[in-house]
Amino acid sequence: MSRRTGKAKDHESPRKEVTMSTITGAEALIKALEYQDVDVAFGIPGGAILPAYDPMLEAGFRHILARHEQGAGHMAEGYAWATGKVGVAIATSGPGATNLVTPLADALMDSVPMVAITGQVPTQAVGNDAFQEAYTTGITMPATKHNYFVSDPDEISQVVAEAFHIASTGRPGPVLIDLPKDILNASLEWHDPRPISMPGYRPTIEPHPRRIAEAIRMIQGAERPVLYVGGGIIKANAAAALLSFAEMTNMPVITTLMGRGAMPDSHPNTLGMPGMHGLYAATTAIQKSDVLVAIGVRFDDRVTGDPDSFAPFAKVIHGDVDPAEIGKVRVPEVPIVGDARRILEAMGDNWGDTPTPKLRKWWQTIREWQEKHPLRFDQETDGPLKPQFVLTRLRDLADPDAIVVSGVGQHQMWASQYWRFDNPRRWINSGGLGTMGFAVPAAIGAKAGRPDKQVVAVDGDGCFQMTVQELITASVEKIPIKVAVFNNSAHGMVRQWQRLFYNERFSSSDLGRHLPDYVKLAEAMGCVGLRADRPEDVDGVINRMLEIDDRSVVVEFEVDRDEMVFPMVPAGGSNDVVLTGPEDL
Repeated sequence: MSRRTGKAKDHESPRKEVTMSTITGAEALIKALEYQDVDVAFGIPGGAILPAYDPMLEAGFRHILARHEQGAGHMAEGYAWATGKVGVAIATSGPGATNLVTPLADALMDSVPMVAITGQVPTQAVGNDAFQEAYTTGITMPATKHNYFVSDPDEISQVVAEAFHIASTGRPGPVLIDLPKDILNASLEWHDPRPISMPGYRPTIEPHPRRIAEAIRMIQGAERPVLYVGGGIIKANAAAALLSFAEMTNMPVITTLMGRGAMPDSHPNTLGMPGMHGLYAATTAIQKSDVLVAIGVRFDDRVTGDPDSFAPFAKVIHGDVDPAEIGKVRVPEVPIVGDARRILEAMGDNWGDTPTPKLRKWWQTIREWQEKHPLRFDQETDGPLKPQFVLTRLRDLADPDAIVVSGVGQHQMWASQYWRFDNPRRWINSGGLGTMGFAVPAAIGAKAGRPDKQVVAVDGDGCFQMTVQELITASVEKIPIKVAVFNNSAHGMVRQWQRLFYNERFSSSDLGRHLPDYVKLAEAMGCVGLRADRPEDVDGVINRMLEIDDRSVVVEFEVDRDEMVFPMVPAGGSNDVVLTGPEDL
């Protein structure tokens, strides 16, 4: 969805002298961001956006200079994940804007509230293939929740207000504002934005009482119910409501990759993550359930496997703030459109005097699955370093309330499996788009937003090499993060699939064992570099990493390149067939 604002005016002249009653479009932009209580923005200047960078010197918020616009976008995402506020990324026209496409698409898939501001060539040059021109609104239309091309400087304050409103309400997502250079240079009289009135955009927040009543009756009649919840719980700040309803109903709770931390892992009702690399008990509980209460999830293919064989015995209650997700993959018996927190609160409020279901037989079966099929790995004292072992030691030695940011691949799955999250917004990763290179910049953004928290980036060597330059940003801006690089000298998940499904034909998945030298690379970027390749060295290296707080620290763990992620459901297969280890191949 895209919108052009106003009617193009003749604002071709250079920046005019500002009087007490007039300001430039650029100054209006900065003032509009301040009006939205922005406290940090991430970006890179360039020709078309340069007018906005001059008044930024006196802005009431911090600007963090990234080394690549993709990094700036992921920083804005990490900030938004960690704080719950809208992340802001700024870039110039042309390649600056196109470099933002990946984080925009990532934010759209994972419902991350974000506003991107891009410069554009002057309005009279638009469409003439001017220097650093790109059709930014057209390119980003499918990668944003909404975008704007501003052709009237008087609308800047209103457009910014609307962008923040759209980004943060309903199903959150990214919004882009494209600003031609002459609009930024034009003069105008500042006016506060009007109250938001957008007749075409009215997200449904309150669930329908009739649907709530139907859902309660269905749950009360269930023998094998399951609460299947995702990132929508975290986005709606619904963790407390989820815990209350789970205890009220005694249902097992299964959290997707994006929903980790929505329910405390330490709670006995929490079964963990389901799906392709989910825990056996979680995946199987969904398959055997008779009522599936799905809140804030979109039935992603990594969870469902073959949709036709997913939860075959279950009646489905699906609650989500985005009506487009209801029935998209699985048609529910009870559809509920509304905010996840309000849905859970409404069901709790209307539960009435119904006693908490005992579900003794159901829980006995689940506990048997958990006992029979736990997560497992074998770390030999003189054998290669197992990534699972490193993660368990990192988990046990790090701050229990640390924010963990992951890249994409095997290390992401192991981190989700083995870390314990008892609070929301402590697990940040790229789920839907699966963006390699996400971890380092997102960790910087998270630490910028939550400087009081220990932030640990769990990354693979393949992911790390894609955005490693952002460690310079961390050093220059004094944003100390901890980075654990799991170096298996390969694109690990690609190699795993090649091993299992391509007859061990390892095509273009080998990265080389000793290049780069991660310790020297870290030191060259102002960080502390450490390394471990033996089990007996792991604790000492982790403790050293954790005690350094004045600089970022990079630890290279040389891990077993042949280790694979289990459990595993082959892509497109049935969740009834869960490979729990190599012996199942």
